[in-house]
Amino acid sequence: MLTVLAFIFTLGLLVTVHEYGHYQAAKWCGVKVLKFSIGFGKPLWSKKIGPEQTEFIIAAIPLGGFVKMLDEHEFEQDIPQVHYSEAQLKRAFNRQSVAKRIAIVSAGPFANLLLAIFLYWLLFMMGIVGMRPTLGNVIEHSPAATASFARGETIQKINGREVATWQEVSWILLNESLKSKSVEIQAINNDQEVHLHQLSLSSINLDNASKDTLALLGLTMHQPDIPARIGEVIKNSPADLAGLKTNDLVLLISNTKVKMWEDFVEEIRRHPNAPLDILIQRGSEEIKLTVRPEPVIENGKTVGRIGAAFRMEQSELDRLFVTTHYSAGESLIKASEKTWDTAVFSLKMLGRMVTGQASWKGMSGPVTIANYAGQSANMGIKVFISFLALISISIGVLNLLPIPVLDGGHLMYYMVEILTGKPVSEAVLNIGQRIGFFLLGSMMILALYNDMNRLITG
Repeated sequence: MLTVLAFIFTLGLLVTVHEYGHYQAAKWCGVKVLKFSIGFGKPLWSKKIGPEQTEFIIAAIPLGGFVKMLDEHEFEQDIPQVHYSEAQLKRAFNRQSVAKRIAIVSAGPFANLLLAIFLYWLLFMMGIVGMRPTLGNVIEHSPAATASFARGETIQKINGREVATWQEVSWILLNESLKSKSVEIQAINNDQEVHLHQLSLSSINLDNASKDTLALLGLTMHQPDIPARIGEVIKNSPADLAGLKTNDLVLLISNTKVKMWEDFVEEIRRHPNAPLDILIQRGSEEIKLTVRPEPVIENGKTVGRIGAAFRMEQSELDRLFVTTHYSAGESLIKASEKTWDTAVFSLKMLGRMVTGQASWKGMSGPVTIANYAGQSANMGIKVFISFLALISISIGVLNLLPIPVLDGGHLMYYMVEILTGKPVSEAVLNIGQRIGFFLLGSMMILALYNDMNRLITG
């Protein structure tokens, strides 16, 4: 239910913002708006509002929307032009200057990009929480090992750009891999010695989203030694049914001594649906329990889970995590940079797909979006806001592509009109519409195939 509601909210918000961009720009340019619809198909609710009597509609299929403006090109045979006065016809979309038409058409995608900036601005104002970019073990014979990285170093800058979190490091390295073959990384060790490393990015594989970008480079995150102390226990989970409680310290599992949380987790994962005897310490007494890990599919393999998290002291969390706050002005600059970087990265990846340099497996459809909407909503408001911003950028970028029937296709026609001094002919528009529907249909089929493939393969 959370996934369904999050998906409907996501599409509803992003489509409304997109169409409102068209609607508001049309009003500013003096164009008469006939309909404003969220969704397609049979109207579930409609009402004419305002002196313009614009009909606002909520339709049954929430996979898009439209703004219908007065346009003489769309008059049907049984609706004579005389139904509109000359004063009204002057407000028709087709009678506007090229500059006004460009402004109205581009307003939708740019509204999505502005929404992303606003959402990121909120996030930066609220404070960005992330893992400190401190290195764990450096993988042998990897690019990181070749660049002489060492365990315990904390990354400070990448190509002169300061980084505060592990997530920033991952994003910047992924982005830089599209520009150059290597980067300069400044890191500081536990003795406060600063080192410069030249890291090769050639091992980054953009075709496989399931691969950890940093692991491909040989960089692993610092993992503190965490005692096997139980934190949160999910209700009705195997851990809850076995009698585990918060603050229980796991001493033994299957007569094997448990030193750290990782030891406990590894044993649980190795025994899906098998009863395991565990010895815990609760206060001053030791208690024997039996837990049966439930089987789950993870990356195509069946592993065990019990529905319990580890507990860490606040001092340990402070060493592991960092929260970065920004002022309103700084947040706006950071939000604009983040939106721009993400949009450019999306275009570059799409370009690589078109030229065959990257796989089309990275394209996602509504099923994947719905899945991530539910997951992000379940992880908290900050994660969900970040997800909304990312999807809003994707919608904005997609609609600016020069594909007929998309906003970018109309902008392409207007560029031709500026160059030739006359509108594109009806014959060219009809051919372009067929091509556009074919391209969009092909992209949708491919996206749905990728969605189904992810569901089947896990």
